[in-house]
Amino acid sequence: MTAAAGLPLGTGSQGKERRGSVRRTAGARTGALAVLVLFHTGSLPAQTLHEWKTDFSKRSVPLEEIVPGGPPKDGIPAIDRPKFVSVQQADRWLDDREPVVVVDLGGEAKAYPLQILIWHEIVNDAVGGVPVAVTYCPLCNTALVFDRRVADRILDFGTTGRLRHSDLVMYDRQTESWWQQATGEAIVGTYTGSKLRFLSALVVSWKTFKSTYQSGKVLSRQTGHSRPYGKNPYAGYDNPRGGPISGFFSLEPDRRLPAMERVVALELNGESVAYPFSSLEKKGVVNDQVGGLPVVVFWMPGTASAVDAERIAGGRDVGSSAVYGREIDGRRLTFETGPSPGLFLDRETGSRWTFLGEAISGPLAGKKLNPLHHGNHFWFAWAAFQPSTRIAR
Repeated sequence: MTAAAGLPLGTGSQGKERRGSVRRTAGARTGALAVLVLFHTGSLPAQTLHEWKTDFSKRSVPLEEIVPGGPPKDGIPAIDRPKFVSVQQADRWLDDREPVVVVDLGGEAKAYPLQILIWHEIVNDAVGGVPVAVTYCPLCNTALVFDRRVADRILDFGTTGRLRHSDLVMYDRQTESWWQQATGEAIVGTYTGSKLRFLSALVVSWKTFKSTYQSGKVLSRQTGHSRPYGKNPYAGYDNPRGGPISGFFSLEPDRRLPAMERVVALELNGESVAYPFSSLEKKGVVNDQVGGLPVVVFWMPGTASAVDAERIAGGRDVGSSAVYGREIDGRRLTFETGPSPGLFLDRETGSRWTFLGEAISGPLAGKKLNPLHHGNHFWFAWAAFQPSTRIAR
């Protein structure tokens, strides 16, 4: 799992449900490794067999790749009955720079603050009539949203307390199959080989959400659990010169980029591409073609890292990314940065576009670009699951 990497804090039930702060020191790493008990090759510890109803005879990955992350099953509690508040109410406790996951489906828009997700990792919800799982793995910086429907069933997800390649391993409560969050694929159990459908979502600043969706809904802090929302249990983890916790990540790192470089992670029609944030910060926009489709990547400043400072609101500015198809009514557009951050122009018509993909002036005013699913992974995590990825600098 991932909600505070490595060490349970304190004692009692709350201590079992969270991990200690991640520090970039040898001591912290030694402590984290002390709680690791690796799976035996081809078998599972006795307590695991008693704990789970999972069909372990079905699996697509070696079991030894899946390691305990500290907390037990559901030790990091998913939110199953989420409550929501208005933008005006949430503005009392959210800072303008704080990151939120935005899901906009069927005419309904919701924001899921990372200051809450960092302690729970999964929210089982519905948006615009679509059952969704809003997920966040702090160790990989993967904020991903899935459709919870598989065949004719709606699945509910919880946390296994385990990691693979440092990434959250979820489970569904219907069959207790284990699912890799980074790929959306079931890797152990009845559903092995099945894949959840990714849904397009953005991680943006609270300022961006509240100025765009005045009538939107915001996940409430009233979760039924006592947590210091707003604080970061991974303080110092987002170190550009650092790397993943070795006990949770045993692969040889891909050295084409620094391990903790943020990348826009995109896969279309079998082609995967990584766009480094360090490059996007300089360019602001990238026009590309991926999997045979013309795409555009937008970047804008103003969003704090959730896993940097002790208070999320104080995290360094890492910015936000968005990815869209760049064709409107059969016409291919080429984009460039606009007169101010978060605004973009297309060269073909001179129309002005927002970061959220809507033309607000010019011949195409009122038109919207088609949003594409993507992630904002740490490089080591994207490369682990997409080793042949192209890097677009």
